Amino acid sequence: MTASSQHYLVITALGADRPGIVNTITRHVSSCGCNIEDSRLAMLGDEFTFIMLLSGSWNAITLIESTLPLKGAELDLLIVMKRTTASPRQALPSTVWVQVEVPDSPHIIERFTALFDTYNTNIAELVSRTQPGENASAAQLFIQITAHSPASQEVSNIEQAFKALCTELNAQGSISIVNYSQHDEQDGVE
Repeated sequence: MTASSQHYLVITALGADRPGIVNTITRHVSSCGCNIEDSRLAMLGDEFTFIMLLSGSWNAITLIESTLPLKGAELDLLIVMKRTTASPRQALPSTVWVQVEVPDSPHIIERFTALFDTYNTNIAELVSRTQPGENASAAQLFIQITAHSPASQEVSNIEQAFKALCTELNAQGSISIVNYSQHDEQDGVE
């Protein structure tokens, strides 16, 4: 199938976790003739959420759009679907990875996402979880962020700002930055 004849659909399924639920959804997707291009699954409390990017012919995508709501009702799932397009990923010169451990309190995640926003860096993945503290101590928040920057000069400033924010919040953090444009230039030098 040529790329122009491919159609794409993003699906989110949300519901109570139970054995076999993910297999039931993926089997239904396959039976409709769709391919899972990308997916994420997360457990949030007693609920799970499963996000998928599907591809297929117009007929296959239309079939999944018309049958998945019924399957979702059978499985007691909230289903959200949206047609989309697939575009080649833009080459971004820099990727930033951060990991943070900080005493939990409101607005912490917002402070880190605001930092990335300030430096025009697109967050591609954010994972956070709170662990109860030991011996009645404060709960700890663990954050992992992967982000991409379209401007390599912006990313050069984010490291200092990240370290300052960690100091301000009494957080333990690490940051790793890969500048692909510099790698390409370095790889060509012998």
